[in-house]
Amino acid sequence: MQVILKQDVEKLGLAGEVVDVKDGYGRNFLIPSGKAVLATPGARKAIENQLRKVIEQRAEYLEEAKVLAEKIKGTNVTLPVKAGEEGKIFGTVTNVQLSEALKEKGFDIDRRKIQIDGDVKQLGEYTATINLHETVKATLTFWVVKAED
Repeated sequence: MQVILKQDVEKLGLAGEVVDVKDGYGRNFLIPSGKAVLATPGARKAIENQLRKVIEQRAEYLEEAKVLAEKIKGTNVTLPVKAGEEGKIFGTVTNVQLSEALKEKGFDIDRRKIQIDGDVKQLGEYTATINLHETVKATLTFWVVKAED
């Protein structure tokens, strides 16, 4: 029996692929659970159209990520924090603080996409990597300065 996978199925295939499965597996598990549909000519056409739309959306998203990466590279971010006399800060700077600082600059970036390179426990200049897309990463340089009381 041939079925078209609607979602990725481990050890079987990726979404949109036409795969051969045993009749019982397809009829009793894949189709009722919504993971696949019977591979009819109409279903194949519908899946092809859907895949074409997904490919277009991914290409559009990739272009947007590239443009955003260029904008981020030219951005200066300064994080004021409480610090002691020798420049040691109280606590550490996290990706949440960096995400909030970027929001103030007009960038809405999820904190989970931001990875700060190393621990930030002193005043100074640091870098962070922002994962905007599977293939697009932006490097952001930010400064940690002493907050004025």
